[in-house]
Amino acid sequence: MMPLHELVAWCDQQLNAASFDDYCPNGLQVEAGEHVGLLVSGVTASQALIDAAIEAGADALLVHHGYFWKGEAQPLTGMKGRRVRSLITNDISLIAYHLPLDAHPEWGNNRQLGERLGLAGVPLAEGSLLWQAELPGDSPEMMAGRIQHALGRAPLHLPGGPAGIRRIGWCTGAAQGYIEQAAAVGCEAFISGEVSEQTAHQAAELGLHYFAAGHHATERYGVQALGQALAERFGIAHRFIDIPNPV
Repeated sequence: MMPLHELVAWCDQQLNAASFDDYCPNGLQVEAGEHVGLLVSGVTASQALIDAAIEAGADALLVHHGYFWKGEAQPLTGMKGRRVRSLITNDISLIAYHLPLDAHPEWGNNRQLGERLGLAGVPLAEGSLLWQAELPGDSPEMMAGRIQHALGRAPLHLPGGPAGIRRIGWCTGAAQGYIEQAAAVGCEAFISGEVSEQTAHQAAELGLHYFAAGHHATERYGVQALGQALAERFGIAHRFIDIPNPV
């Protein structure tokens, strides 16, 4: 068993969590116990994931999407109240890291997605959420196939770039807004999770391919990497539980 606050303090330091101006608090969000023997990780702290963590006998739940977002209603009522009550009554603490987990150079979602796609990528700048890699001129069809093979789902491809892709950028989740920045640094293709109505027009006018690979699908890997690192460092058990999400 590992003291909860020592585990969280290590995560806060390693992820440099205090340096991010985020949409939600990072770190310990719900304190329901003092020690962690089994850590369950998952993408989003939904009721389904909480129920699975309860069944697994978890002491803490590590997620990318937690609670208390900016603009979110504050009272612990309704769906939010039921989720928090389930955690507390079952002695499961909730730990969440959003942007710090996207940006981390080793455990981050962008680094982890790049590895699964076989892309030797680097961030645009230190701490940047936009990553990029060079390619030998892959066709858009080859890239779509690579994404489908790695993530288990076919991406939505919005064509707009050349027949051969030599530079590709990516940012996981709901980062379709980075498409202009990707084009500005010379990317001929860009991968993210979600897509907006205007993205199709942007891809065509900016001259690059856009691949919407799924918000959930592109962000399954950071929590797994961090959870495994915690297991190895502190000698606790770790289990990733995937709650399928088509978005």
